[in-house]
Parts: sequence; structure tokens; C-alpha cells
Amino acid sequence: METPSYAILSRQSGLLNETRVVANNIANAATSGYRQQGLVFSEFVRGGLGTSSLSMARGQVRNTSQEQGVLTQTGGAFDLAIDGEGFFMLETPGGERLTRAGSFTPNAQGDLVNVDGYRLMDANGAPVFVPPDIDGVRIGPDGTISGGGRLLGQIGLFKPIDPHGLIREGGVFFRADDGTEPIEGASIMQGFLEGSNVNAIDQVARLVEVQRAYELGQSFLQSEDERIRNAVNSLLR
Repeated sequence: METPSYAILSRQSGLLNETRVVANNIANAATSGYRQQGLVFSEFVRGGLGTSSLSMARGQVRNTSQEQGVLTQTGGAFDLAIDGEGFFMLETPGGERLTRAGSFTPNAQGDLVNVDGYRLMDANGAPVFVPPDIDGVRIGPDGTISGGGRLLGQIGLFKPIDPHGLIREGGVFFRADDGTEPIEGASIMQGFLEGSNVNAIDQVARLVEVQRAYELGQSFLQSEDERIRNAVNSLLR
């Protein structure tokens, strides 16, 4: 296989990865708290002065958009949305995970949990507990929980120490291997949920562009294959 074919194959691999990323964004356009992903392409050039060079494309690094999604009012006492930066902290079997998906409900023990049963953490890293006999629970912008005339706790908001070190796990969960810290300046809105920040129209348009680019690459590879076959057949005659 000649150099042009290797270059096109590297490009095709990156386009295939981007197709998967864009398709996943479109599939999660209505998922609460979902963060749109993108693919970063890089170029590897080998060669030097007086020698032939080879340029290879690579598309494997994924970046996550932190743009805020639309906040929709639900009226649910334990539906929470973050206005600003930051994440909720959840206790999962794999360790602490960050999320913007804020649909919670008390379990049988009174701990606030998400739809998967993972417990929401407070500002001190302990599970948020709401006594079952408390009615009219109020959650303030700073995360303080009150009810029955007394303070019950405070929901924590966190940010990764390294914003570029977030690792996506599943649709709406992130792992921060470098640790997290409390965040200031963000507020919690009770009775709201944050929607996905995916722009579905832009993503559909991008998917069409990527598919056309991939088809163009395939056409080139087929033409190159035919050229090489014809050259080989000519030499064998």
C-alpha cells in the first residue's frame, strides 16, 4: 500500500470515530444533563529537510462542551438544576462521579438518590438525608435544605481540579481522577431540570458532512486500488 492510501486510511478512521460521537450526541439530544461531545483531530507529520514527508490524521481525543443547557421548570420538589458552572456529586459503586442530571428522589432510608439509586452528596461529601416525615422541603440557591422549621443539610456543588481531565462514564457521569473541589458562584434551582446542551440541527448537519467526507475517502481508495491493479496487470503482460 502506498503513502496516499495510508494517509486516507488514517483520515477515514478519524471520520468513523467522529460519526460515532455525533450519532451519540443526536441520540442524547433529549437526555437531561447530557453534555455534547466533539472530536479533536491532530496531524502527525514525519519527514525532514531533503526527505519525503508523510502526514497522518488522527481523531481520537474527545472534548466535552460545558455550555449550559436550557432549564425547564418541572415543579418537582427534588428536581434540581445548576445555574452556572459545577456538578452534583454522586456516590456510585465505582466511586464518586460528577453529573449535571438533577432528577432526585428520597429512597426508603431518606437519602436523596438519582434514577440509578446513586446517593447525592452534600457539601462535606456525605449522603444528603431528608427525614421521611418532613413536608414542604425547601432547597435554597446555595443548596441548603430546610423543612419543618429546621435546617436539614446542604447539597454540595463541585468542580474538577483539572477541567480538561474529566473522563466521561456513561451518558451523564464524569470521573475526575485529579480530584474535585467546592465551587462558588453557582446556584441551585429547585423545581427545574437542565436539558441537554446538544444542538440537534447542527449535529445532524455535521453528521451529513462527515458521511460525505467518508464517502469521498472511500472513492479515493477504490480509485487508488484500481490504479495499482491496472499497473500490476500491465507489468505482468
